[in-house]
Amino acid sequence: MTAPPVASAPLLIRYEGGDLRALARAVTLAEAGLDGARPLLRFARQRAARGERAVVLGVTGSPGSGKSTLVDALITALRARGQRVAVLAVDPSSPYSGGAILGDRIRMLRHHADPGVFVRSLASRGALGGLSARAPGVLSLMEGAGFDWVILETVGVGQSEVDIAAACDHTLLVLTPAGGDGVQAFKAGIMEIADVIAVNKADLPGADRTMRELMAAQGLGAHDAHTWFAPIRKTIASKAEGIDAVIAAVEAHRTHLGEAGLLARREARAEFEVRTLVQERLLSRARAHGGELYARVARGELDADQAAEALLGPA
Repeated sequence: MTAPPVASAPLLIRYEGGDLRALARAVTLAEAGLDGARPLLRFARQRAARGERAVVLGVTGSPGSGKSTLVDALITALRARGQRVAVLAVDPSSPYSGGAILGDRIRMLRHHADPGVFVRSLASRGALGGLSARAPGVLSLMEGAGFDWVILETVGVGQSEVDIAAACDHTLLVLTPAGGDGVQAFKAGIMEIADVIAVNKADLPGADRTMRELMAAQGLGAHDAHTWFAPIRKTIASKAEGIDAVIAAVEAHRTHLGEAGLLARREARAEFEVRTLVQERLLSRARAHGGELYARVARGELDADQAAEALLGPA
């Protein structure tokens, strides 16, 4: 008797074996919030708990800073080292139709035939922090599939884009010298979430000044002998320049964290995921059952606190 085809094997077994089609199906289930994703998510997290951890890197920055080009260059550099790379590119979606451009996946098409690369786009679904509520689960599935690096690239929505620090082990902030990004970073407080900073498009005027401003800004905050100052590296992603230095800086931060630091970040990631899903479910309930309550608030028959209590119960 011949063995059954791989396609007939249970999804979990295929996923455990590193089948990329099974991973793609698992991601689809997780993105939709379906129960079929749960055993896969448990397996993925158990694998990470055993120490089989990928480098989970978040890449953030303002629109136009060259994040996608930089991620593409990172993929190429890591593959040259023989490391497998998964990328989750979170694209902006319309708050009305829910549709997304999914442009980052288009930019990375040159890697589509490489079995050591897996790229998936995910719509932000209007999330203010730049991340879909399902993004943490998708990251876990990618890590559980045995990739060496898992890279999350966010939509680039500016000052509200700090959720990425709670979803990843390391955060790479991408800035440019020409758009006043350095000053914006200071105002937004986004400097506080950066573990590594890349001044991309460093062939533009003002790159050295931006480097100096960033280094000066780091010294202004409270710090002691144990404070990690994010390494600042010049890159020209379009020419693949400075990429190895960025990778080395991420690896240095991983060493700095140590096992205890990585575990603490993993626990914080779990808390972020659970709280995000709770928020999503509460908002879904409010949309489904709040219509008449909203009308009564508008007419002055109820105040907003009373309406919230009617939906959720007392605090």
